[in-house]
Amino acid sequence: MIRLVKPYISFEEVEAEFREIFDSGWFTRGKHVAAFADGIRCYTGARHAFLTTSATTALWMCLRLLEIDPGDEVIVSDFSFPATANVVEDVGATPVFADVSMETFNMLPEELERKITPKTRAVIFVDALGNPSGIHAILEICRQHGIPLIEDAACAIGSSEDGVRCGNIADLTCFSFHPRKLLTTGEGGAITTNRDIWAKQLEIKLAHGAVVENGKTDFVDYGYNFRLPELQAVMGIKQLAKLDAIVRDRNLMRDAYARELEPLGFRAQRTTQGVVHNVQSLVFRVPVGGDRDELIAKLKDKGVETTLGTYCLSGTSYYRGKYRDVQPNAMRLQETTITLPCFKEVDVAQVCAAIRCVMKTCRKDHP
Repeated sequence: MIRLVKPYISFEEVEAEFREIFDSGWFTRGKHVAAFADGIRCYTGARHAFLTTSATTALWMCLRLLEIDPGDEVIVSDFSFPATANVVEDVGATPVFADVSMETFNMLPEELERKITPKTRAVIFVDALGNPSGIHAILEICRQHGIPLIEDAACAIGSSEDGVRCGNIADLTCFSFHPRKLLTTGEGGAITTNRDIWAKQLEIKLAHGAVVENGKTDFVDYGYNFRLPELQAVMGIKQLAKLDAIVRDRNLMRDAYARELEPLGFRAQRTTQGVVHNVQSLVFRVPVGGDRDELIAKLKDKGVETTLGTYCLSGTSYYRGKYRDVQPNAMRLQETTITLPCFKEVDVAQVCAAIRCVMKTCRKDHP
């Protein structure tokens, strides 16, 4: 089976540090966690970086930081993994779904403008599949309306727009280090921000509300334990050092796929001028008339793992049933996108040959 993704890390790379951690017994809040957080800060260019257990807890923490409460509205990109909206729902606020571009898969500025109301307390822009195209335009609208922008950069470590890396654009940025990501710690995440006052609040909140002064600990607020362990931080440090090379390799692979598949009618996710896309997921829209679900099933029979691009949040059973506001572009993308294998050892020619073979029978009438 040609898998969808493989991590860019081996046990041999981390063995010495793992042994050191086991010998010391220092499994949390040690030097490796500090070094990884500092590495994220330096790499992104952000003033502050904090590690978390996942991008989901990072997003949730940002909403708590902004004191998002029941009755508030948060506008979210509609083409994403459900965690983007789930955190809004969990704090009792209302997720307002903004439709996305059929080309970049990202939030449309005109949709954001249309959805802003006096109840809007924040906007969550999703770098769809790692693509930050349009984030500065969204940021400008947020600035005009005085609304904080949270960047769901779960997929976007290593991406940039106009020479500014994700993590140093929005007011708050959340990363994921899930196994599907270019940089994985098994599970894990991070928050970056350039605002000193928010950084101080995050430092306290992420340490159970504790501060240490003159060697004494006091709890000045309530808080949480969303900490990343030392072992996972070591994995992150090793991959961060080679992240730019990984991004270059994946862009070359995307170009190789495009040369083979675009003549067949497949349409690649597009980026706008000035964007570096890390190609966290390699996603194409299937040809007009192609049956995406059948394509996925038949490729599996041929030993090629694929999946859909991602989800139309407003079209899921829960959110459709509660808010009844399905966004057409996001739904169309959910129905017609496919994610292809993309990792260092994948044989692009073999995957494309399998696609050409099965496409002969994967037809479906759709516009």
